Amino acid sequence: MITHRDDLQDRFDDEIAAMGVRVKDANQFKVRDDVFDEVTLLALYKLVHKKHLSVIGGAISTGKEANVFYAEHDGEPIALKIYRVRSANFTTMGVYMTGDRRFSGIGSSRKALIFAWAKKEFSNLKRAAEAGIPVPKPLIWDRNILLIGFLGKDEQPYPQLRNATMEDPAATYETIIGYIKTLYTSAKLVHADLSEYNILYGDQVYMIDMGQSVTLDHPQALRFLVRDIQNINRFFRTKTEVMEEREIFTAVTGISSDYEP
Repeated sequence: MITHRDDLQDRFDDEIAAMGVRVKDANQFKVRDDVFDEVTLLALYKLVHKKHLSVIGGAISTGKEANVFYAEHDGEPIALKIYRVRSANFTTMGVYMTGDRRFSGIGSSRKALIFAWAKKEFSNLKRAAEAGIPVPKPLIWDRNILLIGFLGKDEQPYPQLRNATMEDPAATYETIIGYIKTLYTSAKLVHADLSEYNILYGDQVYMIDMGQSVTLDHPQALRFLVRDIQNINRFFRTKTEVMEEREIFTAVTGISSDYEP
């Protein structure tokens, strides 16, 4: 049975082809109805029409709330991140949005929350980049879609830290602790989901997936910071000597190490 969504996909394919946009791995691009719903296809068309995309490629990763695809703009590799309007974890997102003054009054609908979440990640990436932390470069935000810098080589993304072979685990650990501190002191953010899954290891170490990151006035900011520190120490404990978690917390925040989250 041909659905309205199928018809919209066909029209989208025809129109972007007419505008000279090349689609790699077309079958992979079509199969996920929960990703390419009407809202997403219309947003993609808008980005294509404004010439922000010249190539749309295959999937790079599939996360809990979003899918990331390889793309290009005028020959330069970028990443196309699409938050799933239909199947993203609505409840989990609310934990990080509630208490963030930047996004108060966004409404209670699923679509409104997903759009705000994408905008939140774009804003967080900008703040982190301005603080000097290596993150995907934020390029464009529109509805549930982000265009960000591609982190990889030859169309292949850098591996997650959990899958990487580190030349110097101690130096990598020290770098990541430094990023946590810079994020807190300069960007005024806590990552809030930092682990070996949300760090890429390539020409340098990169923080990624910052949609859930919160400002320091968020009521759960310090609890999230403690969890980030615990996750990093857990991962590195078998690879190198790690600092005491309370010592890291104090070094990052300036708050006495007797703090109990």
